[in-house]
Amino acid sequence: MRVVQEPRDSPAASQVRICRCRQPGLRLYTSAMLCADMRVAIQGELGSFSHEAAGKMLPRAMMVPCARSAEVFDRVEKGSVNAAIIPIENSLAGSVAEHFDLLLTREVFIHREYSLRIRHNLIASPGLTLTDIRRVFSHPVALDQCRNFFRTRPKIQAVPFYDTAGSVRHVMTEKLHDAAAIAPAQAAREYGGRVLLAGLEDDQQNYTRFLLISKSHKVGKGSNKTSIAFALKNLPGVLFKALSVFALRDIDLSKIESRPMRGRPWEYVFFVDILRGDDEAARNALRHLEEIAEFVKVLGIYPASTSALA
Repeated sequence: MRVVQEPRDSPAASQVRICRCRQPGLRLYTSAMLCADMRVAIQGELGSFSHEAAGKMLPRAMMVPCARSAEVFDRVEKGSVNAAIIPIENSLAGSVAEHFDLLLTREVFIHREYSLRIRHNLIASPGLTLTDIRRVFSHPVALDQCRNFFRTRPKIQAVPFYDTAGSVRHVMTEKLHDAAAIAPAQAAREYGGRVLLAGLEDDQQNYTRFLLISKSHKVGKGSNKTSIAFALKNLPGVLFKALSVFALRDIDLSKIESRPMRGRPWEYVFFVDILRGDDEAARNALRHLEEIAEFVKVLGIYPASTSALA
């Protein structure tokens, strides 16, 4: 691994494109995206969990770290990278709201998913011991997932930082001799740190789901999962009718959640994952949904993750 829809007559019409299910030009998503010269954007620093997930999904790719999520999507849309790896939800902390919003408004498509086991490590400069540590830097979510560590060590202060791997780089470059960081073990290798303690997370059933996105709308062989977004008018029973298009065809939903619709206070977009690929039942269900919804956008059709939860 190297480094270097549109609502009808809606105010959101300029942001969201309707994606019809009937796309005769769809071709199979091939292994071409796995080539060694592929450039892949990640959100966060090298050594982050996004970097670790990207290494699992695309081990030969060149990583392009980005400070902001919007920059990741900008790079994909402008073509300065071939693809991107983004976290979409954590099994404990929940969804990454900004990434749902960006998937809705940007011209990208989901091709793969991967569930990464999150292991938090206490990392400091070589030569330091746990008794030297008085401050621990990390992303607020990581700090929150290691409460027991701080509860049993009241003299150590938790200090929020913008990024897990970035906190390791900060501790190392600033030569802080009373501080450590909580981050993936890969961050220690990346910046020359030493793991003082491993497995700090309170709950070992801690996973983050990552998505591989690109501009291409090709659907790969073996795709058996579809992510969509849709909005509904506020009418009695309309959500029941929308979900019935899947129930009538015995299509299983693995996820549903809502997000506020920008520019339309107290109106919402529903994000749904269905356990079907680009088959006749799914296409018929989505055509049926288009008759009910204000808009429907297919966010991706891809193979469901088979990574072991262990």
